[in-house]
Amino acid sequence: MVTKKREVTKHDKSFATSFFIHTFVLIKQNAHQTKFSRMKYPIGIQSFESLINDGYIYVDKTALIYQLVHTGRYYFLSRPRRFGKSLLISTLEAYFNGQQELFKGLEMERLEKEWTKYPVLHLDLNTSKYDEKNSLIDILNDTLCQWESVYGTVPSEVNPELRFKGIIRRAYEQTGQRVVILVDEYDKPMLQSIGNEELQNEYRNTLKAFYSVMKTQDRYIRFGFLTGVTKFGKVSVFSDLNNLIDLSMDRQFQTLCGMTDKEMHTYFEESLHQIAENYGITYDEVCLRLKERYDGYRFRQNGTNLYNPFSLLNTFRSLEFGSYWFETGTPTYLVKLLKDNNFCLPDLTSEGVTAEALTDVESFKNNPIAVIYQSGYLTIKEYDEEFNIYRLGFPNKEVAEGFIKYLVPYYMPIKENLRITSTS
Repeated sequence: MVTKKREVTKHDKSFATSFFIHTFVLIKQNAHQTKFSRMKYPIGIQSFESLINDGYIYVDKTALIYQLVHTGRYYFLSRPRRFGKSLLISTLEAYFNGQQELFKGLEMERLEKEWTKYPVLHLDLNTSKYDEKNSLIDILNDTLCQWESVYGTVPSEVNPELRFKGIIRRAYEQTGQRVVILVDEYDKPMLQSIGNEELQNEYRNTLKAFYSVMKTQDRYIRFGFLTGVTKFGKVSVFSDLNNLIDLSMDRQFQTLCGMTDKEMHTYFEESLHQIAENYGITYDEVCLRLKERYDGYRFRQNGTNLYNPFSLLNTFRSLEFGSYWFETGTPTYLVKLLKDNNFCLPDLTSEGVTAEALTDVESFKNNPIAVIYQSGYLTIKEYDEEFNIYRLGFPNKEVAEGFIKYLVPYYMPIKENLRITSTS
């Protein structure tokens, strides 16, 4: 049987063309979506191990970490919330745990030739609310119990500092390696008790005794690192731990947390182009807007400008410019500080401040500038070398606009002609 060949009509050609175009567009769209969907932004990811194993982007800070662990033993770093402090602590923990496989392709893999597993004691004070006398003791007790389940207990160790001391010694004796101590958000109990002098003194005394163990057990300790938002001065929490190197205004390690302009372009170039496409603006305009909104943090004189990593990553994820840092909430301690005291921020920032004033959180009742600066709401704009004076200002538009919207109403009426702007 011979089948007669059907003649191809214009309708057939039109349908074929339409089908081809539609299919091509779908393939192109899927390819475009797949290209960018592979990029996983580590928003809220505080575990280095999870970040690496789950394929999130990691901005490689391990060259700095290598220098850190090979040039000193005891460090302190103050940075604003959501600047990557917890991830830094977790990265240090993975390194000292000898988890070499997690550092594949990173600078640490190239630099480190001898990997050693150390006993790591990680205290995270960021997980609790501190509003009662026992709040701090409870979190310390829970953490100490976890460590004691590994290294054992001694009945005569009846308070947190004695238990901590015994754990450090036994960890060394049982492993043959000196101990690594990592403390995340060491100051949260102190910050949450601002305004309650009795409770804050209680927390101060507990923490002072606890941290002083690191000095008495020095021979058993390989490395110690503490992070926080603020630095409660040498006369309080750290008075017995006077061997800490403060990295908060250090030149070499100023970019340990936060993101530089170079890092943004190295790791997120595709994201920049996608934002431009989403808004219908140029690549250069995207870069300018990001710099105006999220850049501008400086933590030393003539320092490197740093982006707020939390806001930047959220912008890349949503493809929209927003006030992400402020929308996560304003710290209650700062709200209370501004509400209880009649301070005018423009007056505070118009006059220069010394380096000591920037770090003297203890004097917040008379001058809250140190708390506001260390919390990330102000940053260093200028430095007068002759008089050793810093001038402060808002780091960027996100902070300036957020301050007006969320914080100014707590301590001063907003006048119609009030304008607060950031400067680069």
